[in-house]
Amino acid sequence: MKSVSVTGKKWLFKEFNAEDVNYIKENFSLDEIISKLVAIKKIKKHDIKNYLNPSIKNILPNPDILIDMQKTSKRVAQSIVNNDTIGVFGDYDVDGASSTALLGQYFNEIKRSFKIYIPDRRSEGYGPSIKGFDNLINRGANLIITVDCGTLSYKPLDYAKNKNIDVIVLDHHQSEIKLPNAYSIINPNRLDDESKLNYLCASGVCFLFLVSLNRSLRKLNWFKNNNIPEPNLISYLDLVSLGTICDVVPLIGINRAIVKQGLKVLQNRKNLGLKTLLDICKVESKPNTYHLGFIIGPRINAGGRVGKCSHGANLLLNINPKDAFKLASELEVFNTERKILEKKLLKEVVDGIEYTEDPVLVLNGKNWHEGIIGIIAARIKEKFNKPTVVISVGEKFGKASARSIFGYDIGSVIISAVQQGILLKGGGHKMAGGFSIDISKIEIFKEFANKKFKSLNANLLEEKKLYIDSVISPSALNIDFYNKINYLAPFGSGNSEPKFIIENVKSINSKIVGEKHVKSILLGEDGSSIKTIAFNASESDVGAYLFKRNKLFHIAGKLSLNEWKGQRNVEFIIDDISVIKEQIITVPSSIG
Repeated sequence: MKSVSVTGKKWLFKEFNAEDVNYIKENFSLDEIISKLVAIKKIKKHDIKNYLNPSIKNILPNPDILIDMQKTSKRVAQSIVNNDTIGVFGDYDVDGASSTALLGQYFNEIKRSFKIYIPDRRSEGYGPSIKGFDNLINRGANLIITVDCGTLSYKPLDYAKNKNIDVIVLDHHQSEIKLPNAYSIINPNRLDDESKLNYLCASGVCFLFLVSLNRSLRKLNWFKNNNIPEPNLISYLDLVSLGTICDVVPLIGINRAIVKQGLKVLQNRKNLGLKTLLDICKVESKPNTYHLGFIIGPRINAGGRVGKCSHGANLLLNINPKDAFKLASELEVFNTERKILEKKLLKEVVDGIEYTEDPVLVLNGKNWHEGIIGIIAARIKEKFNKPTVVISVGEKFGKASARSIFGYDIGSVIISAVQQGILLKGGGHKMAGGFSIDISKIEIFKEFANKKFKSLNANLLEEKKLYIDSVISPSALNIDFYNKINYLAPFGSGNSEPKFIIENVKSINSKIVGEKHVKSILLGEDGSSIKTIAFNASESDVGAYLFKRNKLFHIAGKLSLNEWKGQRNVEFIIDDISVIKEQIITVPSSIG
């Protein structure tokens, strides 16, 4: 399907095989529309059952397929038997905070001493440091576990080795052939790891480690001998889900089961930190992936961006209601501050962008806020559909955050640039990364990144596309249809939420809510009213068109359930609008 939309996107129907639709209908007792949505995802036939009913019990892999897993769980079990103090060095983002809290919650439950350390983003930067290791050692740590970091931390790990401290790395970031001098490194993205679990985030890696550790302690009869109940690791899945969603890793395989079960755990609000954040944000409905990714996640992250980096992990570990409320309230303030800084810096950066045909945008500015440049890179990437690197320049050195598009592995590009001496240090994964650079080499890196892109021989920067699953009628916006669609949840990276078109609608009433969102009531061609919202659209072409009257147009987007004071209504989240007079499309019959 072709269409000229108000945002300039091409609307294209996703392809599917009619035979697959019939197979799914016949074997899984699903109706036509749901069978079609599953067929569109092109899931292998033997995987459909687990996709529709993901469960930890059926999907959980043997943790020992990860390199160094058995060695690691035995070493940590030894420390637990010896009643050693274990140090946990975590990253300051959501995945790092979740991973830190995950291990801390486990050690608390089995009554073993641990200390955590979260580095300051601005003064220490990403990953393990000698300062951080010294802090943990001086507080009594006999063993250090790094989470969501450590795979490329050669000097700090050498330092710990010389201090006779074993360091265990639990990470998922991309590695080099040479690994640091750690006791063990569990990372599904190690070049020699064949587990095929490279889609896990650090929280997922930590969860599998705890499964293995539980097993090691059980073999030693440690729980029985010490009269300590074996922790129920399923109850930890709210934290694992938080890291999984906020690190935007694919919701496939065990990740899908983790989030499906984790949302059920989150509904019980047993983790005091998560409960307090949900209460402060007035989330009264059942929490879902949206709440994790767009409500809780940014607030946990805010401490690492503009406030105190350890706040996120400390909140997730807190069991004192008064302290939890204080931490959550401060994170709320930090998040508000982050939004103000983001808006100001984004305008400054965008206004300074000159037209360029470069496929990779490398932007730099004097003393740009290091805690915000990652968000700015993401916003600019979305605006221009190009991999984007934003560098905050100091007197001699710059610190950068990068965000990429599918097909351009920014983590590998950064590691390659480090190996060639262009960057001082850095790393990341396929979609995001960061590095430090001598400012005299910024132009060299720019040429390097663009040359890497051009070598791909792929037109990754072709015009933006919006992929559509089906056309529906306005009458499909009801609870029954929403529940059918939600059967395929949780949605996220790797399991995209179905996108629909509703044709021939008119705007009856529109208003701006929450400063930048546009809430509208549209009139369908069957006479029914459609409640819609377009996020961050108050200054966009989509938002502007919603304020026009007596104009027919098509809308594209997804369904959302709005729960408020016991009322449940299905709304349509508008991603794009196609104006009738400009359309050059033919569409299949609608489903409603």
